[in-house]
Amino acid sequence: MKTPYRNIYSVLKVNRIIVISVVVCALLLSLFSVWIVFQTNEKALNSAFAINTDGSIIPLKIVSQKENFKVEALAHLDLFHNYFYNIDASNYEKNLKKALWLGNSSVDNLYRQKRAEGVYNRLLQFSLVQKVLSIETQIENSKASYKFQTTTRFEINRGAVIDTYELITTGKLIIVDRNFPNNPHGLLITDFFEKSLKKLNI
Repeated sequence: MKTPYRNIYSVLKVNRIIVISVVVCALLLSLFSVWIVFQTNEKALNSAFAINTDGSIIPLKIVSQKENFKVEALAHLDLFHNYFYNIDASNYEKNLKKALWLGNSSVDNLYRQKRAEGVYNRLLQFSLVQKVLSIETQIENSKASYKFQTTTRFEINRGAVIDTYELITTGKLIIVDRNFPNNPHGLLITDFFEKSLKKLNI
């Protein structure tokens, strides 16, 4: 006997196939979405953005400090030696204050020694201008510490006379927390020592 209705089992079978298909598609779509979010998050963690002067956004790639250590160390030492030795009567207080942020007590002790010896008083008294000409640094990785030796050439302008000197300094670098703008590279100079100073005949 025929009935206007289809076999109930056939209907349930079709419905089950449809439901299973929808569930599988939803599951696959969810997994794909999670993967996309994970990938986006990974990229975001390794990227940063800076705002240009015109308001546009510039993506900046962030790499670990270890990968960029030498570049940052050279920049840190260059910055320090410029602050500590590129001085005159008008800027020495400001520059030395900035330099002290880049080193530990060994730098502060040298500063106090120079002040006690009247170095900065002579700078004021005779209006001397001490100008850094060049800075060259070698860095050596020794176990947990980073040793450096820096050769700084500078001139002292005494008005009618200009003398040129070569100073060799040594020390170590340790990694500390970044402190903007005082210590942007997150490095600290330790065991700082003025190894030799000689006058150049140029």
